[in-house]
Amino acid sequence: MDRISLTSDLSFSRLVYGMWRVADDADTSPAHVEAKIQTCLDQGITTFDQADIYGGYVAEAVLGGALKANPSLRNRMEIVTKCDIVAPVGRYADAKVKYYDTSRKHIEHSVDCSLRDMGVDHIDMLLIHRPDPLMDHQETGAVLDDLVQSGKLRAVGVSNFRPYDWDLLQSGMKTMLATNQIEISLGEVTPFTNGDIAFHQRQDHAMMAWSPLGGGELMTGKGDVADRLDEIAAEQGVDRAAVAVAFLLRHPSKILPVLGTNNLERIAKISDALKVNLDRPTWFSLYEAALGREVA
Repeated sequence: MDRISLTSDLSFSRLVYGMWRVADDADTSPAHVEAKIQTCLDQGITTFDQADIYGGYVAEAVLGGALKANPSLRNRMEIVTKCDIVAPVGRYADAKVKYYDTSRKHIEHSVDCSLRDMGVDHIDMLLIHRPDPLMDHQETGAVLDDLVQSGKLRAVGVSNFRPYDWDLLQSGMKTMLATNQIEISLGEVTPFTNGDIAFHQRQDHAMMAWSPLGGGELMTGKGDVADRLDEIAAEQGVDRAAVAVAFLLRHPSKILPVLGTNNLERIAKISDALKVNLDRPTWFSLYEAALGREVA
């Protein structure tokens, strides 16, 4: 599988396994989680996406159970996690309201909790999960720099940031932000024209795409997009998911789709997207179906 460089010494697999539902599975045993990881590794998928809030702040510990049971897995993986969302569940059950926190104290605490829960000594990439309207970019930038310098983080990035949010945070940092994880799919095509993708493509930033299957809607929905996906899938001997992901892979900005499922059979098919060949007219046929109109 192709790899994409994010920094001078860190690369990710082109496809990323998203672990936001790992704690929702009926079986969260270390052995079953290890089976998911191994199924990914067998395909060349080495990058795993987490967040402190996933599973009500327990998903990282579920992953940690597997890593503690088989420590050899860690050296074969890149772990991405996120912080800054405080929701009134789990460790923050006493919070009176959901909010974002990009203060030094909160980020340091979140990183330490993530390291502890996953049982690792460093995180390959930490993302600020959501733009914080109260962010002090100098304070946030400084703590991220310090965490990289300390060795707890190899790299840092953001999630759901617009270009101006990115520029603000970057202006307070010495470390270069490495990625932005945003929603991109056939169900959410606005980043192709609203400047988000163009901004990162111009600066050669590798973007990560969350919900590349539209939260599952692209797999179960009906309509023009579904019909076109089915036609192409039948032609190329894959399922809808592979075609929907290939739509993102076809873009020259080298988008990294983040795909999550707890089903081992579906995990084993994630790399089918790499088998799909979309020429320009076929790509535009999907794009027009998503727009609901012919391009102007």
